[in-house]
Amino acid sequence: MKTSVATPIRTDIPRAEYPRPDYERTDWLNLNGQWSFLLNSEGAGDDTNECASLQGGEQTLFNSEITVPFSWASPLSGIERNEKGVGWYRRSVKWEPQEDNARIFLRFGAVDYLCDVWVNGTHVGSHQGGYGTFEFDVTTAWHTEQDNVLVVRAEDYDHNYQARGKQGYGEIRGIWQPVWLEARPQTYLEQAVFITSIDGQIELKSRIQAHEAGTATLHLSFGEGSLTHQVDWELTEGVNERTTVFQVNDPQLWSPETPHLYEGELRLSGTSGDDVVHTYFGIREIGTAKFDGRDYRWVTLNGKPVYLNGTLDQSYHQTGYFTYPTDKEMQDEIYLMKRLGLNFVRIHIKPEEPRKLYWADKLGILVMEDMPCFWGNPDEQARAAYEIEAREIIERDRNHPSIFSWVMFNETWGLRTDSETAGLTGGEGQHRHYLPETQEWVREKYQWAKRMDPTRIVEDNSPCAYDHVETDINTWHFYINGYEPLRNHIEEVVQKTHPGSEYNYIGGNQQGDAPLMNSECGNVWGIDGGGAGDSDLAWHYHYMLNEFRRHDKLCGFVFTEFRDVTNEFNGYYRLDGTDKKFGYEDFVPGMTIADLHTPDYIVIDAPPCQTLEQGSEVTVPLLRSSYSDQYHGQSLTLAWELSYDQFGTKVVADQGKLEVTWDGYGVAPIPDLKVRMPNTDAVAVLGVRLLNADQGVVTRNFTTFDVRGGKEQAVTGAEGRTVSIPVNAFRKQNFAHMWEALQGSKVNGGGEGRFVYDVQLPSQGEQAMIRDIEICFEAGAKRLLARNIEGARHHSHGIHFMHGASADVEYNPSTYYMTDEEVHESRVSVWVDDVKIGEMVLADDPADSRGILSWHYQPVHNLLEEAGSYGYLCQAQVPGRLAAELDRKRSFQLELRAEEGGISLYGRNAGRYPLDLLVRCR
Repeated sequence: MKTSVATPIRTDIPRAEYPRPDYERTDWLNLNGQWSFLLNSEGAGDDTNECASLQGGEQTLFNSEITVPFSWASPLSGIERNEKGVGWYRRSVKWEPQEDNARIFLRFGAVDYLCDVWVNGTHVGSHQGGYGTFEFDVTTAWHTEQDNVLVVRAEDYDHNYQARGKQGYGEIRGIWQPVWLEARPQTYLEQAVFITSIDGQIELKSRIQAHEAGTATLHLSFGEGSLTHQVDWELTEGVNERTTVFQVNDPQLWSPETPHLYEGELRLSGTSGDDVVHTYFGIREIGTAKFDGRDYRWVTLNGKPVYLNGTLDQSYHQTGYFTYPTDKEMQDEIYLMKRLGLNFVRIHIKPEEPRKLYWADKLGILVMEDMPCFWGNPDEQARAAYEIEAREIIERDRNHPSIFSWVMFNETWGLRTDSETAGLTGGEGQHRHYLPETQEWVREKYQWAKRMDPTRIVEDNSPCAYDHVETDINTWHFYINGYEPLRNHIEEVVQKTHPGSEYNYIGGNQQGDAPLMNSECGNVWGIDGGGAGDSDLAWHYHYMLNEFRRHDKLCGFVFTEFRDVTNEFNGYYRLDGTDKKFGYEDFVPGMTIADLHTPDYIVIDAPPCQTLEQGSEVTVPLLRSSYSDQYHGQSLTLAWELSYDQFGTKVVADQGKLEVTWDGYGVAPIPDLKVRMPNTDAVAVLGVRLLNADQGVVTRNFTTFDVRGGKEQAVTGAEGRTVSIPVNAFRKQNFAHMWEALQGSKVNGGGEGRFVYDVQLPSQGEQAMIRDIEICFEAGAKRLLARNIEGARHHSHGIHFMHGASADVEYNPSTYYMTDEEVHESRVSVWVDDVKIGEMVLADDPADSRGILSWHYQPVHNLLEEAGSYGYLCQAQVPGRLAAELDRKRSFQLELRAEEGGISLYGRNAGRYPLDLLVRCR
């Protein structure tokens, strides 16, 4: 880990670390913490006399305290008022640089939106823009031997021309990134940019501010002194642009797998002293290339193809909003992505905080960084404001090796003229609002970014309305649920992607050979009634990833999204960072979501579940997908197993191994598997593992089958008969809230209550003696949602969702909470003729990929009905004394009594197990 050389002066303030580990000086003072504050809300106006007093720092005018660096709308600020207006900040501070004759700079990570600063009543500067970093030289206004009064005026009225990005989850207002003082010598390094080549040649471009003309020496020392370089320059007074080139022997390349950083310092020495900047660089090259005769490109990292397994990161925190409370939480964000097997993240419609980008560099994850959008018309004022911020963002962040791509616009937001009725993501119907002159301006911004930074991939607009103009990477967005619709859509996109095609482009522009990649996907939208609500994503994610990896032309995806946010619940994690349970480990031992993100992957080219007859044989097509040369030229082993559950016991129906020649990048077929289904009703799982020469697992995958036979569910190999009772065939119930789902294959009882069934046992002619009776069923707890009590409410997916509108998620007809760390248990007892024969605790009301039948038998693809829900296999044995009576009676009353946690009962076509309520008689 990089050791900070700029030791914090205090440790009892938020974000005490130096804010820019990529460009760090040692003589500094952190100004985060408590400031005096006054908020003049929108419409309050500025009194001229009061303003003059505020600028001078009149203490009595500031009526509250705010914690910097948090937006005044956020809880951590201590203000927590989401109000437009003007925020006035005041702080008194005494500080003296370590060196005499040093220059003093007041630095701001970011302030939204218009900022003016006074020091001791002297106006030292102004800045416009909510995301760029800026600084003011306050040397002449600073008193080194007495207290200095700092006053900051931040104005934020959410004007249409402001580049605001996606702030609806929590507004950025006022100071929202760290503030600090910093000392430098009279001549100093203003900027240093490393341009690296994988052969070890490093070009360093410097911008130097010289107090006077003269000779200066730049000395570089990296890798604890193992890498040094020195150059002398003649400087003129003012700004000097200088370049030097040096060589790294035997370079260690940066990648997500091996994120090597060369850490060290730049020392500029001259007549005014030494300016020492502690920094780092990573050696890597980003590009695109064709391979093995293909007429399309893939994205490359260090000259090799890289499959981009990515996620959309809103970078939103529930208490700090877009400002993380601690550095550790930013570090943990990168860790949480990497533990999923992801190798890249798209920072959505905003630049990321520099310290989080540092952790992306240090821990190793590729970053696609968006420019923030404005929401009004693309008029001259909006364009000018955008251009200033885009330049600030790229200049600030271009030294981070993790960043591989700049995205100039997202979903044409801010690019449509007079399009107030635009939907959530627009669509081709909105093309008329994307005017030709605006398209040309977007082309100009793409080309400008390429000139400014030719080392990275630049995208004009990350589109959902098929409206590229000119771009290095041909991406598109989709939100489609249902295996067949999703498969068909991806197939169509791939087929229409080729040089000369106008698909996914606008204004007569045509595709070249740019890499094809998805840049937003998932099942959060594309579902009636206001989207998917808060529901299982594991089932959809599994088959979507299979479909992506099926296509040689596709080189990556961006899943929406990393964490849940305030009105979207499709994250890998909950908003608070707690886990969601995907359930893949129950299909293939040891499998996690990371198995879907391996560079070497086995595609099972089949639906996620198929209905087959008992004993039937099926051919399962397989493909190899490789975006790593680690195993090229080797023979790997594909181990497969067909298994199913039989009343809690795993039964292996068939298994085998085959050798697979693993050679070359991309997608290619390997031998099919032919498997025979078991001769019993079952949910059969075909699990595959790809093994290397040491029998280590390279990747895992699975598919499933609903195996069906006759109407009666017989117990194979057991004497006696089984009575099958549909779960909705109860005679009575007394729950306060009861309903059926999945075409009657599931019944729900909310709160305390009971289901009562009349059971007719086999006659003596069918079975002369009944020695043992066992009750078997699948059940889960029942977590009541608001819609279960009050009824569902449908919401349109308007653009208001992007601005933070409430999702009313429990009223959404598709909501059924995905299994996570929060559990809702219930206690259920089993009664036969008023005799209690068993009791069990139902640990939760789960929904994830294990609810195979609840997914497989969804009535429609664009509206979810308790999708992925399932229960637990429950078994209760009738005691012998009662069995004797039932052997004579041949009938009884069965009651399933639930306590306050309720009960969900699953039948043959719902849940996890292919059974109705069963009475097994032996």
